[in-house]
Amino acid sequence: MTDLLETYRLSRGRFENEIRPLSTAQLRWRMHSGALSAGEMALHVAGVEVSFHAQLTELELTEFESRLKAAATDGVVNNLPFPFELDSVTAERVAEALAIGRERAEGLLAANDPEIRAKRLISALGPEITGAGALQRYAFHPAYHQGQVYQLVTHPAFPPAETL
Repeated sequence: MTDLLETYRLSRGRFENEIRPLSTAQLRWRMHSGALSAGEMALHVAGVEVSFHAQLTELELTEFESRLKAAATDGVVNNLPFPFELDSVTAERVAEALAIGRERAEGLLAANDPEIRAKRLISALGPEITGAGALQRYAFHPAYHQGQVYQLVTHPAFPPAETL
């Protein structure tokens, strides 16, 4: 196993541990207008994973994967609307997106293919990077958003967990 794959699994696992217990209402909660909800952050994380994979492998995307790819940038780092309406952000959709993103990222990280590492692609923030740079970003990106989700769930106005 590569160091980047180990790092990815650690940071992605911690991100998922913050997201997994959240209800749909909690996944949709915004700290303020213009901020991403935890569910939108999860779709964005999966979107970056799908975007990098698509650019590096030229794999054809499903309609859902194309929307995820757009979530890498739209409504996050540009002024386009986020590709998922807030009322479509559900625990099930988030889980599906995270599973797709993880599969794509882990496949490339495990392969550690020199040809993939040498390819050029556009990062979510805009600059051109190498495939090696994309793999490094895979390892870091979920941890960045795990910290943001932690800030959301510890906010005094965050909705309480649903009780039976």
